[in-house]
Parts: sequence; structure tokens; C-alpha cells
Amino acid sequence: MSEPASVCHKCNEVIEQRIITALGKTWHPEHFACKDCHRPISEATFNIQAEEPVCSDCFVKNYSGTCFGCKQPILERTIKAMEQSWHEECFVCNGLCKKPLVGTSFYERDGHPYCREDFEQLFAARCTGCGQPITENAIVALNAKWHRDCFKCKKCGTPITASTFAVEDNKPLCTACSG
Repeated sequence: MSEPASVCHKCNEVIEQRIITALGKTWHPEHFACKDCHRPISEATFNIQAEEPVCSDCFVKNYSGTCFGCKQPILERTIKAMEQSWHEECFVCNGLCKKPLVGTSFYERDGHPYCREDFEQLFAARCTGCGQPITENAIVALNAKWHRDCFKCKKCGTPITASTFAVEDNKPLCTACSG
């Protein structure tokens, strides 16, 4: 008993010579064509859309996203973040470190991703006492922000924890030094 004849997926004719088997279907070589431009696909690799073959050129033009970072087509894994598409290697901190951010938490500012360290260095409020970023609760006094440990008496250096204090040269004084 002979095998049943293969039928071309495109023209429904029996395939008697060369045959292409792809996507669970059989095709005449000249009928194995891109669903968009209809040119025969001759390269060994091709893309698939709606269970039909698509040539590389049409895939880039019609289906691949463009990386927000490098503006090039995305042909492999796509990272979706901040309502944009990225290559995995392009989704990095926009600060000085340029660390990869895939799979980590990140901060966003003006459409750019940042790691926590760079975000704090670049954008966090600064302590009036030490000049470093304030990342926890701050004391707001004298029209400025302070770390708890930096809000201390100008004269004796004791942290000021009371709600009342004196002021000298726009710096705090504890009640013991102001009296």
C-alpha cells in the first residue's frame, strides 16, 4: 500500500516532486510564501503570524516592535515596561551605573528607568545637615529637610527631638544652649 499523496496547502494540488513541510502542512516550494508580500520563502528560518509563514523583511516591517532604548526592531524576547517595548539588553538604568533592570524593581522619571541607588543620588531630596539623599522620613524645619540624626543643635551637637527649639543663623539650637 502506498502513502497518500501530499496536497499543497496553498493550491490544493497533489505535490509530486519537491515538498516543503512546515507548520504541520505541506507545500509546493513556490507556494511556501510570505503571507504578506507573497514572495516564496527560501531562507531556512522564517516567522509565523496567524499560523502562516512570514518572511524576515515583512516580520520586521509589520510585526516586530521597536526598542524604546536603541530604536531597532525587536526580533527576540521583548521586555514590556513603562508602556514601552525594550530589548532585554537595552532595559538598563539610565543613571551612571547602567545596570540591567530586567527582573528587578526600578524607579521611573521622565520616561527613563533607574535603579534605586542612582534614582536616590539623582532625584531624592537632600539633607540640609549632611547633603546626602533622604530616603526615609525627614524632619522638615527651617524651610529645609533633614535626616533625624542630622537635625542637631548648632552648639552642642545633641539631636533635637523636642518640638520646640531656638534658631541661630538659620540653624537649630536645643533649649539648653539657647537659654
